[in-house]
Amino acid sequence: MSAHLSDPARGPSPAGPRPDVAAELRRRATSDQAARRKLLQTGEPGELLRIDAENTVWLKAVIAEHGWPGFALVGEQGADDAWLLVQHADRAPDFQREALGLLNAAVDAGDAAPRHLAYLTDRVLVASGEPQLYGTQYTGEGENLRPRPVRDAEHLDERRAAMGLETAAAYDRRMRATYNSTEKEATA
Repeated sequence: MSAHLSDPARGPSPAGPRPDVAAELRRRATSDQAARRKLLQTGEPGELLRIDAENTVWLKAVIAEHGWPGFALVGEQGADDAWLLVQHADRAPDFQREALGLLNAAVDAGDAAPRHLAYLTDRVLVASGEPQLYGTQYTGEGENLRPRPVRDAEHLDERRAAMGLETAAAYDRRMRATYNSTEKEATA
């Protein structure tokens, strides 16, 4: 990691793309996903907690220096990766709430994907003990996998469509296929 990314006292960087930040986001997101796959296969959190903690500290510093890492700063892949890291910063709920506000502003400015806002909104609501809005957060395993409670379920698919998400039924099928196949692979 470059020293200037971890020094919030430097203030905002000059406007313009930052391929170095995008590359580090890609590296960290790849590591995040590898650790999560390992957890699903083995049931052991191993290095996942360490990776999440390191990613959270690093992303806080990036945001302090640059603001939300949106399309203009890190491109589409980098913005996806930034969202993934904050989505998995569950041990820092205050940071997730702060990032949610920044992400909301970035979406309003056309600098971030609305689907990311939907997922992070649900993550923050669920962590606060409130029903989610978009039905992105699940609980349980195997046959017990189910969405967490949703506010105003009658209009769920309308809200999902407005954020560029598939229907709740299609998402549910994909979630079950993904997590049930991973569990079967882990026990094979």
